[in-house]
Amino acid sequence: MKFTPIASSSHGTAYLIADGDSRILLECGIPYKRLQTALDYKVQELDACFITHEHKDHAGHVRQLIKRGVPVYATPGTIGALKLEGITPLLMLPGNSLGAPVRVGGFVVVPFRTFHDAAEPVGYSFLGGDGKKITVMTDIGHMDSRLISCAAGSDILLIESNHDEELVSSCRYPYPTKRRILSDVGHLSNAGCGRALCGLYSAGVRRAILGHLSRDNNFESLALETVRSELLNQDIPESEFALAVAHRDRMTGRFDV
Repeated sequence: MKFTPIASSSHGTAYLIADGDSRILLECGIPYKRLQTALDYKVQELDACFITHEHKDHAGHVRQLIKRGVPVYATPGTIGALKLEGITPLLMLPGNSLGAPVRVGGFVVVPFRTFHDAAEPVGYSFLGGDGKKITVMTDIGHMDSRLISCAAGSDILLIESNHDEELVSSCRYPYPTKRRILSDVGHLSNAGCGRALCGLYSAGVRRAILGHLSRDNNFESLALETVRSELLNQDIPESEFALAVAHRDRMTGRFDV
């Protein structure tokens, strides 16, 4: 399995998960031309695109995929909020944090509910035929034991490390915007991400990519330093937990599992 963050920020998000002949796009928050430039094949050759929620940085350009015949999947709530035809609804099981798995090519895709101020947001785990697992969870507001269980055993986890709380508190954003970002249905901070990874370490996660960094209230070295500090505070050494950062506005590179 191969995982490529194409862009990961509050101004546009897209990730590619591939294995053999199977190619899945997660999110379509960047323009079509930019997406095509990032791929070494035609966008129409994607097997599917999965959307986490309706916000522009995640789904702002999904209409272009639908127009070109790429199958798009999202929760019923997200589809209703986007007001677009041609999206296949995911079956979210009542009383269950998980949705019904979807098979696409050589992958099984498992959606799970997240905490965010959107209609029906989810994260996803991508299971390969070789038993490998890639999980992406951004815009999660906060972490709990349920989300930890959803990501347990992931070979690669891309997790939100959106902001530094002090930078948000002192920035020029209006107070309601600050309150939203820092709320339990907003975005996961660097420190919150670090604490979450301590719990995920106990669930078998050993490799994480920090993603969805704020352009105004974070930078890569600060995110890495803060998260690593939280891990070290729980006696988790660098040698036992690999960390990387997904760039905001350019491709990060390919991660193989």
